[in-house]
Amino acid sequence: GRSNWLFAGSLRAGQRAAAIMSLLRSAQLNGHEPHAYLKDILTRLPAHKASDIATLLPHNWQPLAPVE
Repeated sequence: GRSNWLFAGSLRAGQRAAAIMSLLRSAQLNGHEPHAYLKDILTRLPAHKASDIATLLPHNWQPLAPVE
């Protein structure tokens, strides 16, 4: 829990962990299942256009396949 996050390894690792946790919490607040959301965006990301990255944000995201 709380005290374990004090030891993320480095400042940058802590910042990355905070960004991922914020992204997942935003997905949850937008009514998405966090695991399905993360799995889908990580699958799409390598072939996704950088100019269209906003479609992968939690408030714009639409799953390609039915959520399991």
